[in-house]
Amino acid sequence: MLYQPLAKLARLILRGFGKFEVIGADKLPKEGGYVITCTHRGWIDVIALGSSLLPTEVHFMAKKELFRKKIADKFLRDINAFPVDRENPGPSSLKVPIQLLKQGKTIGIFPSGTRSSEDAPLKRGAVTIAKMAKVPVVPAAFSGPATFKGLLRGTKTRLVIGDPIATVSDEPGEGKKDLNELADRLVLAMNNLETGLQRLDQNKQPS
Repeated sequence: MLYQPLAKLARLILRGFGKFEVIGADKLPKEGGYVITCTHRGWIDVIALGSSLLPTEVHFMAKKELFRKKIADKFLRDINAFPVDRENPGPSSLKVPIQLLKQGKTIGIFPSGTRSSEDAPLKRGAVTIAKMAKVPVVPAAFSGPATFKGLLRGTKTRLVIGDPIATVSDEPGEGKKDLNELADRLVLAMNNLETGLQRLDQNKQPS
């Protein structure tokens, strides 16, 4: 598998060029599977998340279009990515991640980079998967360059991890309303983390 060596190399590159900083890693669940959702603007945030959780490997949900070519398909699967039809999600979109979570694996999901309602369905999907597998969902946010060009310029790169959100409880009536409430909590948590990073970036800027 390519995941471990590539993730270790990526971490060295991020630390060398982007002054990589991970905030809140101590909040990650110490055992068992979990879903982690992170803000998404480009490939750098995927690499940052994957390398920051080492030695834990993240199994990434990726749109099926990326797997069309054989070479890309093999590479993506070697780094623990699996295809999902985001336009027409079906039972198979839930089966693979739920199986991995029940095996104690970590699933990475990247909703839209926007802070509008457009990314709400994918966040709702994240809590649905977590709840069906009876694992927590962890919010995260990324701050830094969207491209390697920006990284090579030495742009500060940060990943902040929030408090895990429990998706199951002993309370009766865990229906659709609860899923919506969980999705709302996830949206709020990710937005707050992103806002916190923006303020941190502003405070670190030279006057």
